[in-house]
Amino acid sequence: MMSWKFIATAVLMLGLAGGAQTQAQSQTSRTPQASAAQLGAAAAPQAAPAPPTKPADVASPDAILAATYDVISGPAGQQRDWDRFRSLFWPGARLIPTGPKKEGGGFLARTFTPDEYVARATPVFEKEGFYEKEAARRMERYGNIAQVFSTYESRHDPKEPPFARGINSFQLFFDGTRWWVVTVFWEAETAENPIPKEFLPAGN
Repeated sequence: MMSWKFIATAVLMLGLAGGAQTQAQSQTSRTPQASAAQLGAAAAPQAAPAPPTKPADVASPDAILAATYDVISGPAGQQRDWDRFRSLFWPGARLIPTGPKKEGGGFLARTFTPDEYVARATPVFEKEGFYEKEAARRMERYGNIAQVFSTYESRHDPKEPPFARGINSFQLFFDGTRWWVVTVFWEAETAENPIPKEFLPAGN
């Protein structure tokens, strides 16, 4: 998703440099007899249903990752198809950027719903071109869940060299009919924390 540098220079679009967000989290009681269904049903947050989706966008892990990158990319002033964006995410899904704190050292992460991401991204995209593409991928799957480390490159213009790159960690879910994005958790590359060779395209 959006790089840390781009966020910081684009009026702190995701609010990361403003300090850690304090959130009250309820703890689910776990007992040896509790089933996965019971645990999952405990006080689950209610979210609006996802808009209708394009079947081709959610037919496979390849398709839903491609759709995620495509829908956030475009020139300055171009309105993104935010209903398409929302349709990719499971109700209750989260987008979680992480990076160094502005002051005091250490790192922090912020948590956003797809709607919160849209609210922060829209005014920035009105002023800045933004294109993001996948450069490399490592994926593991078990049953109906998949974890994808997707190395990204961010550009203001598709003809320019990337101004930033990093790794998007996607958690995906297959409900028997289609794929969903459950979480996107990302970190931008820095000089102190370069992307390891195994997460880069072959030959880099």
